[in-house]
Amino acid sequence: MNQSDVLILGGGMMGAATAFFLRQRGVSVTLLERGLCGQQASGVNFGNVRRQGRFLPQLPLANRSRLLWSRLPELLGEDVEFLPTGHLRVAYRPEHLAMMEEYRDGSRNYGLELEIIGGNAARDRYPWLSQEVLGGSFSVEDGHANPRLVAPAFARAAKRDGARIVENCDVVAIECEATGFRLESAGGEVWRAPVLQVSAGAWGGRIAASFGEAVPIIARGPQMGVTEPVPYALHPVLGVTTKTVGEVVYLRQVTRGNIVFGGTGHGPADLDTRRAKVMPEITLQQFSQLRRMVPAIGALRIIRTWSGVEGYLRDDRPVMGPSGKVSGLFYAFGFCGHGFQLGPGVGEVMAELIATGSTTTPLAPFHIGRFA
Repeated sequence: MNQSDVLILGGGMMGAATAFFLRQRGVSVTLLERGLCGQQASGVNFGNVRRQGRFLPQLPLANRSRLLWSRLPELLGEDVEFLPTGHLRVAYRPEHLAMMEEYRDGSRNYGLELEIIGGNAARDRYPWLSQEVLGGSFSVEDGHANPRLVAPAFARAAKRDGARIVENCDVVAIECEATGFRLESAGGEVWRAPVLQVSAGAWGGRIAASFGEAVPIIARGPQMGVTEPVPYALHPVLGVTTKTVGEVVYLRQVTRGNIVFGGTGHGPADLDTRRAKVMPEITLQQFSQLRRMVPAIGALRIIRTWSGVEGYLRDDRPVMGPSGKVSGLFYAFGFCGHGFQLGPGVGEVMAELIATGSTTTPLAPFHIGRFA
């Protein structure tokens, strides 16, 4: 019989990290993934390991996760290309500088120290910035990593520690029984456990609704691209502080020289076909905004674009924590395009919550009951 203490549905970063940390606590766990671990949103995102710019009550979780990022080579036995290069957000208008200063003041209460840099000082430090940049906010301990590597690395480490990782497993039935949960695959295989965690990304809303806990989640496709390689010069991750969606662009340069970028909007995504579309008009808009921040990028060629399926909630916060209706049911999905940095912390917190019944990291703002 396929019996374990915990079943995890979804092998993205949240599910794989939870499986790993549950095994660190000696809890038996089986993870079921419809495709391959890290194949969906966890593997197609930008790779930003940032804390600044987050919803302030989310910073305790982000801080906990940041401590784990530095330990991943030791914990996982693999290099996921995490580089603490710093994260610089720029502003083009005085009101956006004021937003940066207000956020800096608020984030101090959560242990995040940000440096506000004036435009001329920013260009002295980063001479490739445009004259339009009025200033920036710098977070020294933020950085970036390779999203293609992280979730599979967590899954492999969990498996080495005794977790059962089942890929290419399409779950077609989920039932509550007297002793917990029963899941059945399209091939007729059955798994049982007293605890179930739903970490199914954009598909998590459908599963929550089947338990009577509907959430206002929609699927969107991030618009990503990468340039040809050039000499490594843009060390910090770059972003923009603005209230205008069309100005929200972000970029990072990998040490190989390629510049990865995204932002300015989303494309459509379909949960049934599991596909998202690249929108060429958004790529052109992104490149215009990239040149606005770093003019030299305008001379580069784009060599690849891609998208993926991400889940977004109307309040831009994830669903994370215990079910409000079903005992033994837990959620960790819908991270609204900013879950990559949180992934290790989400796994550790969910494992703590499942194993002990509580957690030292506050999760109240993310409880599914807020949509009841």
